[in-house]
Amino acid sequence: MQQAKYTDTKEGYEHPALSIRLFGLENMSGGNDGTGMKLHLIAGARPNFMKIAPLWQGLRAHADIKAAFIHMAQHRDAEMTSTIWRDLGMADPDHIVQWQSSTNQDRIALMMAGYEKLCRQNRPDAVLVVGDVSASLAAAMTASKLQIPLIHLEAGLRCFDLSVPEERNRMTIDRLADLHLTPSVDADENLLAEGITPDRIRRVGNIMIDTCVMMNDAICKDVTTETLGLAGGGYVLVTLHRPSNVDDRAKLRRICHAIGDIASHVPVCWPLHPRTRHQLEQIDGIAMLEQSGVKVLAPLGYVSFGAVMANAGLVVTDSGGVQEETSWRAIPCLTLRPSTERPVTIDLGTNRLVSIEGLSATAIDAMTGQSAPERQECEIPLWDGQTTGRVIAELDRFRRNGGVRK
Repeated sequence: MQQAKYTDTKEGYEHPALSIRLFGLENMSGGNDGTGMKLHLIAGARPNFMKIAPLWQGLRAHADIKAAFIHMAQHRDAEMTSTIWRDLGMADPDHIVQWQSSTNQDRIALMMAGYEKLCRQNRPDAVLVVGDVSASLAAAMTASKLQIPLIHLEAGLRCFDLSVPEERNRMTIDRLADLHLTPSVDADENLLAEGITPDRIRRVGNIMIDTCVMMNDAICKDVTTETLGLAGGGYVLVTLHRPSNVDDRAKLRRICHAIGDIASHVPVCWPLHPRTRHQLEQIDGIAMLEQSGVKVLAPLGYVSFGAVMANAGLVVTDSGGVQEETSWRAIPCLTLRPSTERPVTIDLGTNRLVSIEGLSATAIDAMTGQSAPERQECEIPLWDGQTTGRVIAELDRFRRNGGVRK
């Protein structure tokens, strides 16, 4: 497949750190010869790139499935996009969906309009979305509107809290999907309980673990931890970005005080998501953290972040993917949320849900007290680094069966 050129421009983006050129549909290639399938691999935010990377690699030489990497431009900072996909060995996207940020219009609607234009001019045979971010929902709703078969990878995950935007997103995507590729037994059960028929559910395992396996050598060789002066196993890594934690300024101040309290006992480093940095700047939170001894960092690439995570004694997060990665690496994790769509990580014992009020005491005790959990190897079924092969087998089955819509 001919790759579209990725060049620099700042025009039209609210986050000018990501410099891209919006390129034309002539760069899209592939097609349906009667047996082949032109597949759109949708990504729009940092977690998506991690999940489609092994699948993109696995489909590069496939004779009958022509995969195009479509970036929906939900995240636009280079640290959250191009730095990540290049770290993962991916080429630049075949197409970046064009939409202009507006305070008066819903960004999902704007992404839908941009993606619909692409699909109408160069229609795929199927659309594959991963996870539960806004970009995935926008592409899923567009595919449904245009009656393009829809595949949801990482289907069926539920936290059972409708106040969480991602929960509403994944439920909507699953209602629209023709094929549900699930990571675990609980995901199958959730879909069946919602009326999805068994013939549309295929358990393939956790695609995020394939990325961990694929990138593990590079992570093990990375020297970011040493460069930052962090002692292996002796520090806490923090990563927080969810609106429920960072958009409420009073709540964010309480989080900063809790993290600062942890830093008074053990070293803490916190790579800042652009959203989190923006919110912290509104409350002078960065200065507050640094005065408490927190090592505040810019966003890290996939490999460098993976290395800092792998060498941490404890991770504090609100990210679903980080819950999985820490479990696979047997790194103790505290999730600053009241619920999780990855209950298997709780069952495994590597992950615990915490409140702001309990965060500092729990973290300090985990690092210095008697309650620090022992690191145990992860033995979750189908977290084996072989999910990509199972996904491709199901895509082949779907293609042979015509990908017929409901």
